[in-house]
Amino acid sequence: MPNIRTRSIAVLLLPLALAFALPAVAQPADGASPPPAWDQLTQAQRDALIAPVRQRWNDHPEKRAHMLAHAERWQDMDPGQRERARRGAERWRKMDPDKREAMRALYARLRTLPEAERAALREEWRAMGPEQRRAWSKANPAPPEASGDR
Repeated sequence: MPNIRTRSIAVLLLPLALAFALPAVAQPADGASPPPAWDQLTQAQRDALIAPVRQRWNDHPEKRAHMLAHAERWQDMDPGQRERARRGAERWRKMDPDKREAMRALYARLRTLPEAERAALREEWRAMGPEQRRAWSKANPAPPEASGDR
């Protein structure tokens, strides 16, 4: 029997699992009825939805704090913010690896700058062509991914 802390963690992480692990379930095929509400799922269906999160939680204790913080931020988002986050995550997954690395470099640099300099760098980035962006990214590489970054 799970304790109250385990249950509250599962409740916090469930939206994350549903949003990213099972996108096909979230949008039924044309003409199909929508998936049932949580209370209408069988225990086996609930377990199947939670299993990927449970597995990541158990397999990566060093990432637990990050996972929990992410789930708590998700709970604080309104529906519009959640939809923008889903679209952004999907855009990131589909992004060309070189472009993704350039974005990591840009975001890493932006995080270190005061707001006025951030705005200037964003404008400079928008004005650059693909080759200039590659050169900038090469000159300003992103830091290595930390163990908690995914």
